[in-house]
Amino acid sequence: MAKFLVQKSAPLKGEVEISGAKNAVLPIMAAALLTDDKCTIMETPALRDVDVMCRLLRSLGAEVNDKLDENIVEIEAKDVVESEAPFELVKKMRASILVIGPLLARTGKAIIPLPGGCAIGKRPIELHLKGLRALGVEIKEDADHQGPLEARVDKLVGNDVYLDFPSVGATEVIIMAAALAEGTTIIENAAQEPEIVDLANFLNKMGARIKGAGTDTVKIEGVERLHGVSHHVIPDRIEAGTFMVASVITKGNILIRNILPDHVKPVTAKLRECGAEIYMTDEGMVVRGDVNPIVSTDIKTMPYPGFPTDMQSPFMALLAVSKGPSVVIETVFENRFMHVAEFNRMGANIKTDGNCAIIPGAKQLQGAQVVATDLRAGAAVVLTGLVAEGTTEVSDIYHIDRGYEKFVEKFRGLGATIIRIEDN
Repeated sequence: MAKFLVQKSAPLKGEVEISGAKNAVLPIMAAALLTDDKCTIMETPALRDVDVMCRLLRSLGAEVNDKLDENIVEIEAKDVVESEAPFELVKKMRASILVIGPLLARTGKAIIPLPGGCAIGKRPIELHLKGLRALGVEIKEDADHQGPLEARVDKLVGNDVYLDFPSVGATEVIIMAAALAEGTTIIENAAQEPEIVDLANFLNKMGARIKGAGTDTVKIEGVERLHGVSHHVIPDRIEAGTFMVASVITKGNILIRNILPDHVKPVTAKLRECGAEIYMTDEGMVVRGDVNPIVSTDIKTMPYPGFPTDMQSPFMALLAVSKGPSVVIETVFENRFMHVAEFNRMGANIKTDGNCAIIPGAKQLQGAQVVATDLRAGAAVVLTGLVAEGTTEVSDIYHIDRGYEKFVEKFRGLGATIIRIEDN
């Protein structure tokens, strides 16, 4: 298995360019199935998850030209000839469920195995199915919920949908299905993430009629046809947040290019509470951890615009070495403290109680053999390795490959001591 070797590094300095957002490009790629015209998606990051989505779309009959060395993907779904997603692809990525909406709109049928992805919690798809049923879809499930979902519809018809939780995936699936439905669909308690807005902007360019994306109420007036477009994906706010923390944890000074400051407000606010100096210039965001002593703070993850659950583990790495105790409360995913055991191998001495973690802080961490238990936890243990004495060996780094483009190259460009060891 490939692994990273990370050593204690000097303060990170220099500049880094943020890639297109993984969590924006995947639903946009799925949405390209809604038209038989060619869609060109730019700023597409070269990630494992993007590769899986390309293969999934091809398996359904779309022509996909992935020029990821240029960060471009071209998708032309003239003939969606297959309604069943292959299990070997779906099991690799949670976002595979996103194709269910476009498939129903194009073919009236979708057979989707239960999706895989990071094991950070249940992440149930009941809300996705609730929304589709409201649009007239009939869904068959195994009694033990182990087999594939089979969904069918003669005609999608708009309806009002209230989400019990502002699920990002459910909001995206309903928006895509409703774009070609007859009549009007209103989603209440919708997710408000920037990635939802990017999807809606992409669809509206295609001729959809979507209003309210980015608020808790989204209105979709169905249209008969969508056309092809070119679209630039928004910057990845979680990658940006990771490098913001990297600058602070190493007492560095980094210029972050291609960042939208409104998308990282919660991370910015919490880093400033810790003592970081952060300001915008014409070139991007400057994050300095070398100005003031870094002290602890408390965080509580919440749906957007609250503190993002995807930043919880990278931020906990910072809290482990900050002066003073802190508390982290995770409200989104129940299994998102798996990285705590890895931090504790390095001497962090973090205690957990349910969805609460207590971090004593001010620890001098020691290098150890650790595991990337999920995508964001993988980045987090690398951050701890940058400030730990000795060498930190990070295994299961395929998780990191799923969501960070040119991970080692970008960190090494800032002065980090990190190398990748490939499989034997």
